Amino acid sequence: MNTYRTRGVCSRSITFDVAEDGTLHNVSFEGGCNGNLQGIGKLVEGMEIQEAIERLSGIQCGWKDTSCPDQLAQALILYQEEH
Repeated sequence: MNTYRTRGVCSRSITFDVAEDGTLHNVSFEGGCNGNLQGIGKLVEGMEIQEAIERLSGIQCGWKDTSCPDQLAQALILYQEEH
C-alpha cells in the first residue's frame, strides 16, 4: 500500500496499490468529496499507471491549480520515480 499526502485540495491523502504488471488497485482518498472520489477509485481500478497519469494530469478544481484527480496523477508520477 502506498500513501501520498495531497496538497491544495480537500482530500488529505490518497492510498493505492500497484500490481506487478503496473496496474492500479484499491485507490482510496481520505477526506474530500466522498462519492466523486469513490468514483475515481473505481474508474482507475486495473488501469495502467501511465494511462491514469495521462488522463488525470492537469485537471483543475474550480479556481485551484490542481484537483484530487490531478493529485492522484502526481502521486503516481512520484511512485514511478521511486520505483
